[in-house]
Amino acid sequence: MSSKIQLILKRLIDILLSLIGLVLLTVPFAIIALAIKLDSKGPAVFRQLRAGKDGKPFTLYKFRTMKVGAQDGFVQEDDPRVTRIGHFLRMTSLDEIPQLWNILRGEMSLVGPRPDRVFRADEYNARVRSRLTVLPGIMGWAQLHRGRSLSWEERYELDLEYVDNWSLWLDLKIMVLSLLRGNMVQREGERENGEVEK
Repeated sequence: MSSKIQLILKRLIDILLSLIGLVLLTVPFAIIALAIKLDSKGPAVFRQLRAGKDGKPFTLYKFRTMKVGAQDGFVQEDDPRVTRIGHFLRMTSLDEIPQLWNILRGEMSLVGPRPDRVFRADEYNARVRSRLTVLPGIMGWAQLHRGRSLSWEERYELDLEYVDNWSLWLDLKIMVLSLLRGNMVQREGERENGEVEK
């Protein structure tokens, strides 16, 4: 099967599954949004610029898990900047689910490297910049390799391995393994809060 046909099928799968997810999760979305609003002041959804395919910035959507005005930086266990409902959302990765909208818009894919902050992508060397040749994703190859505990360098190496060996079958393998291991959503780890706009 040619790469062009595989890319078309990848996009069709993204559209179909993100649509199904958005429809099925309408009620849970509303409940989570209400819980966030009742727990702390501020919007239910957090927006932040991320580097997409070819480095093009796009607005990434997440459920807000931190107090409005929280300072940027590493997130520690029991971090006081994280709200009560935010701890639950981070633990279950439910804060990442609004990215289904990013997938439907064509800014992300179900499978791909995690979208980096724009300022970090601007500092990529020529080799690491290759990770920007594909759409960023929710699930990823690095996730299946202890994604939360990897250093940035280790994560980038796994992302490049994914890019170099990409196929629709590899995407399907990642989705199936992620489902079986119970980590469908790729967390960015606890290295930074990822929730303070610059």
